[in-house]
Amino acid sequence: MIRNLLFTLLIIVFSNMLFSCAGGGQKKDSAQKDELILPDSLKGDAPLKLSEEIIGDVIQNISSPVEMANLIKSTGVDFSQQILNNPESISNYSTSYKRALNLGVYSADLGYINSYDKSNIVVSYLLAVKSLADGIRVGQFFDFESLKRMATNSSNLDSLMQMSVSSFNQMDSYLRGQNRSNVSALIITGAWIEGLYIASNVIEKTNNEELIARLGEQKEIVDILYIILKNYEQNSNFKNLIGHIGEMKALFKDVKITKEVGEPKTIEQDGMLIIVQDEISHVDISPKDLGTIIEKIKEIRTYIVS
Repeated sequence: MIRNLLFTLLIIVFSNMLFSCAGGGQKKDSAQKDELILPDSLKGDAPLKLSEEIIGDVIQNISSPVEMANLIKSTGVDFSQQILNNPESISNYSTSYKRALNLGVYSADLGYINSYDKSNIVVSYLLAVKSLADGIRVGQFFDFESLKRMATNSSNLDSLMQMSVSSFNQMDSYLRGQNRSNVSALIITGAWIEGLYIASNVIEKTNNEELIARLGEQKEIVDILYIILKNYEQNSNFKNLIGHIGEMKALFKDVKITKEVGEPKTIEQDGMLIIVQDEISHVDISPKDLGTIIEKIKEIRTYIVS
């Protein structure tokens, strides 16, 4: 359970992120001129804070789907489209850097939309993500028409999730194989921040204790993301993002997370019964720290979507 707890705010993201990115060929436009190519120092034997293999593993773990959407909905807060990024804003994202970040943002938005069964606005967000995915040349990994049909029918959620995760894994492997793991890092960061932003808005309305605990658990995630992003600080855009994430990391300093072993349980996996040992985390976060962290989340989110 601890992994589920840690990554909840990203769930909305990649379980539905991926139904966002859409099929389409490779797009040759101005995006290629500012393509996020890893510098030579990251391609050879130069020392890294994390290796490419480890970065890939972390990216896949962070994007593992968990149930967060239901938790947000269970607070009783009504759906609010106003807190989401306007799909018409895609015209503002003319660089690969901004497109990758906001691909993650719209993916998180799609998960939130789907959790409330707002099929009437799903397509406009799918189109926005399709445009961004094509803009960074990863749209070929997604069958947009199939995903659109599934997205407008909530009964297909499980199949949609499986298809989405599979598509993302293919895209991530391709990006890392092309020395573009920095693009995956940007997509994840955008999705993570947007998930936190949505949750923060709900926390401010409800003061929901479970959501507050989930936000506090992000102390471990921000540490990992900071290390990953530091691998790409040669890029001036990454320097700005790293600065923001570093400031956010510092705000979690006094958040305390303790863990205890939960009861073992039996689950079915690949036709076999296995016993798993869960961990339960307890989070201690002061109202003051919670407030400053939420304000920083809003600040980073504004930087990303502007």
